[in-house]
Amino acid sequence: MKEVGILLGGPQGSGIETSMWILSRVLVSKGYGVIADREYFSNITGRHSYIQMLASSVKPPRSLKYPVEILASMDAETVFTHFTDISEGGILIYDVNTSSRRIDEIPSMEDATRERVARILSDKNVEPSVESVVKYLERDKRILPLGLDFSALLKTLSEQYRIDARALSRFLSGIIVSSVAVVLGLSEEAVVQGFEQQFGERKHLVEQNTALYRLVRDALSNHYGAVRLDEPGFSMEKAMVVTGNDVVAIAKIVAGVRYQSYYPITPAADESFLLERYDNIVDETGEVVGSVVVVQTEDEIAAVNSAIGAALTGARASTTTSGPGFDLMVEGLSWAGMNEVPLVITYYQRGGPSTGQPTRGSQSDLFNAVFAGHGEFARVVLSSSDHLEAFYDTIEAFNIAEKYQVPVIHLLDKFLANTVAVMPVPDLGGVGIERGVLAKGGPGYKRFSLESLISPRAFIGARDTVMWYTGDEHDEHGHIAEDPEIRVKMYSKRIEKLNLIQRELPLERKLRLHGPGSPDYLVVGWGSVKGVVLDAIEYFSEKGLRMAYLDVKLLWPFPSEEFLKITSGLPDSRILAVEHSYGVNIAELVSMSTGRRIVKRVSKYTGRPIMLDELVKGLEEIVSGRRERVVLTYGA
Repeated sequence: MKEVGILLGGPQGSGIETSMWILSRVLVSKGYGVIADREYFSNITGRHSYIQMLASSVKPPRSLKYPVEILASMDAETVFTHFTDISEGGILIYDVNTSSRRIDEIPSMEDATRERVARILSDKNVEPSVESVVKYLERDKRILPLGLDFSALLKTLSEQYRIDARALSRFLSGIIVSSVAVVLGLSEEAVVQGFEQQFGERKHLVEQNTALYRLVRDALSNHYGAVRLDEPGFSMEKAMVVTGNDVVAIAKIVAGVRYQSYYPITPAADESFLLERYDNIVDETGEVVGSVVVVQTEDEIAAVNSAIGAALTGARASTTTSGPGFDLMVEGLSWAGMNEVPLVITYYQRGGPSTGQPTRGSQSDLFNAVFAGHGEFARVVLSSSDHLEAFYDTIEAFNIAEKYQVPVIHLLDKFLANTVAVMPVPDLGGVGIERGVLAKGGPGYKRFSLESLISPRAFIGARDTVMWYTGDEHDEHGHIAEDPEIRVKMYSKRIEKLNLIQRELPLERKLRLHGPGSPDYLVVGWGSVKGVVLDAIEYFSEKGLRMAYLDVKLLWPFPSEEFLKITSGLPDSRILAVEHSYGVNIAELVSMSTGRRIVKRVSKYTGRPIMLDELVKGLEEIVSGRRERVVLTYGA
């Protein structure tokens, strides 16, 4: 097979994420491309969590698909929730001890989910028990059920290594990893390497999980390699297996960030957690070249204000948050706009409004990032579409912030943050650090000089230098001033930086066209929809329909002239927009900025990622003329 879809499910806190990491690393070590999305409830333990993965022998995958070839379940809830997600002829791995469980006996399942699944089972005349579901799958969908006695496997392991019974639940992830590895025909050597990467110096865990792999392999000996991936047809000399949070954190170190503040919020916090793990930054020779001060503040107001303070001292500074936290930061954002502070806010979107869906994805905060704040001031909003772009865009965000002395909002989302992907090691050859106009200060220093749009920037604490910062309107020195002439000059200067940014940023930092230059249809989008849209237009290309994707990188100031030039040959009826939101807000931003009206829209706002299969069907509905708006809903 060229690619294999895998779904792993179990209770939150049971090791599903660990299973994902081990399997991802094992597959990448064998030369395969991997992408894996983690879906979980906003609690610590107990509620249903699952991983949807795609392993490819052809290329690093850009999107996920359904149905999957392998469903590996830790519990009965996974079987009930995802039995419709297995492809015909696929494999179900499950615990035989759950066979008698009925759907009404699962307290962790939401009532709405229980009712929905029970309705599906009733429509199919299937009794609401695991045993009945397994029989239905085997009979009607020709699924191969592989039942394992999880308790017996763990008991044998416990007897072999004298493991306390209370600790055995930690090895559920080992059963999942081992069973999927056996079905895929992955060697013991490769699996052990995955255990070693995951558990590091804890050699006893590597040894115990290896023993568990052997027990599972013996139990599934007749099905070793039942699902075979083709030999890899591509190669990456060096590769990284990372989440979006990881990539941004690494990029901040490369960018020279020396201060990061945050208040713990999903899905942003993991980025700061990674930065906190390292005391020092070393160069190629091992010499310490600096460190990142990471501060967990009491709230997001303190987070943004402390980052502003650090930036004023000359440190490259950032703060990271999600929608509810960004709402609290807005007064600080406005202050930074008034005082030309080079602040970077890394903004990971999640489902809203209010607390919304803390652990689910969204792109519905576009207008919040672009327009939040009182009054008018220059800010830049950048988007990233995949892990590699997120690396370079993070560095670019700091360069823009310091070069133009404006706050920059780097807009990402949960799908990028929590998705594991394989990517090439970034090439640092073309990566540069631009700090903009730096001044020594001294007597008579004018922090906000009107001689040019970009003010001479000296740092707080510069020798013989006095400077004033205030939230009020001010003159060139920073003194409060309400004179109308001063107001017009200072206000205009700050906002007109947007025109300068528009002129000086290269096209590839604003818009990127993927596909033919004269397409039949153009899909417009931004952020994490890129991968699945590119796979969709590849599908349509094979069917003879010329389709292209316009990825909007610079969301604000919106690149109106460039957008109009690229789309000049297409009528509005041939342009579509795709977004994780109800309104598909990128279409509204395009209309507001260019006058072009995008009516045809594909929307998803369940909090789950867009799957390739459902996007293809949605685009077919629109291209055929049957519908102008399609709402996608797939996902448990």
